[in-house]
Amino acid sequence: MHKLAMIARAAVRAGYGCYAWLALLAAVVPTCVLLALTPGVQRRRRVARAGARFFFLAIGSPVRVEGEPIGAHYPCVVVANHASYLDGIILTAALPAGFTYLIKQEMARVPVAGFILKRLGSAFVNREDVLDRKRIARRLVEAAVRGDALGFFPEGTFDTSPGLKPFQPGAFAAAVRAKLPVVPVIIYGARRKLPAKQVLPAPGPLRVRVCAPAFPDAHPTARALAHATRATMLENLDEPDLAPPAPLERGLPPAAAPREQQGHIPA
Repeated sequence: MHKLAMIARAAVRAGYGCYAWLALLAAVVPTCVLLALTPGVQRRRRVARAGARFFFLAIGSPVRVEGEPIGAHYPCVVVANHASYLDGIILTAALPAGFTYLIKQEMARVPVAGFILKRLGSAFVNREDVLDRKRIARRLVEAAVRGDALGFFPEGTFDTSPGLKPFQPGAFAAAVRAKLPVVPVIIYGARRKLPAKQVLPAPGPLRVRVCAPAFPDAHPTARALAHATRATMLENLDEPDLAPPAPLERGLPPAAAPREQQGHIPA
C-alpha cells in the first residue's frame, strides 16, 4: 500500500507539473503579443503583472501578499531572497508594476524570457565583468536618483541548498546614494514549488511578506544598510544564514578588518 501511495503521489505531481507548464504557455503567448504591441514601459509592466497573476491563479497558487504595502515606501529598493526559477514571476505578480529589475546577462539570451525582460526595461549585468557591473551600477543609481523603484535578488543566484547566500552590494549602494528605503521581501514556497534542477513544478501555496524597510538615514553606508536588511530577512526566513562570518567575528583584530568592514564602501 505504501508503494502504491508513493506511485499515486508521483503521478499527481507529474500531472500537476505538466498542467503548470501548459498554463504558463497559455499565459506567456498572449502576454508576449501584448508586450510586442503595447507602447511604453510602464504599460508593458502592467501587462506582465496581469499575465503573472493569471498564471499563478490558473495553477491554484495565487500569490498572497502579507505585511506593509509597498506603496507606502514607493519609490524604493526592494531586495528579495532567491530560491527558484519562479521568483521573478512571483515578484512581478506581487509588487506594483513600476519596478526595474536587475537580471543576470545570461537571461537576455533565453528565448521568450529574454524578449519579455527586454520589453520590461530590465537591466542586464554580466557578473563576471567588473566594468560591466560598474556600468550597470551607475545606471541603476541614476534611475534611483530619478525616483525609479528598483528590484534586486542580492544573492545573485540560487541552488539546491536552502539558506540566504552572501549579498552583492549593488542594491544597497544605489539605495544609499539615492537616499531610498530598502524594503526586504521574503518569498515563501517557491523553493518547494520549483527548486533548482527540477523540471516540473509541484503543487503548493506561494506567499510574499513585505517587511519593514531599512532607511539610509539610520544606516548611512551600503554595508550597514545590507547588514540591517539581511538581519530582517533572516528573522522572517526559516532558512540558515550561508554568509561567511565577517573578519571581526573570526577573532581578527580591528586593524585587520577590510576598509569596508570599518564603515567605508569602495566606489
